[in-house]
Amino acid sequence: MFGWLKGKKTAIYAPVAGEVVALSNVPDEVFSAKMAGDGIAIKPSEDIFRSPIDGVITKIFPTNHAFVVSNNGLEVIVHIGVDTVALNGDGFTRLAKEGASIKSGDPVIQIDLPLVSSMAKSIITPIVVNSSKISTRPQHMVCSGDLIMEVN
Repeated sequence: MFGWLKGKKTAIYAPVAGEVVALSNVPDEVFSAKMAGDGIAIKPSEDIFRSPIDGVITKIFPTNHAFVVSNNGLEVIVHIGVDTVALNGDGFTRLAKEGASIKSGDPVIQIDLPLVSSMAKSIITPIVVNSSKISTRPQHMVCSGDLIMEVN
């Protein structure tokens, strides 16, 4: 029954343009060991971070270094850089509100890319989901809005 639902996939789009990096190469064991979820990472080449899916912004961290977008039980975490929480919000500007409905591609956070790049351990941005049933789309470079993963 409802076999037509089995093949349904949820598309996840690049929240920022840049170079795709394997999650195993993120210089933070929480992400490289997939403790926070499975996914990919992007070394950003632009300063606007957008929603990777349609949904609701369920969390924007107080320092604006990470946000979560949820839709029907799927949660996508965009964590801008590594150890960026230590910057206490310097270089990060919130463009959306927690609790707001959002469409894929809508801006959420803007950063001062040169400042954050120079002060953070790494600017590599993990994009992880709360599902182990993902398929990634291998690419070297992505534009914001490119398909990067699908969740089964």
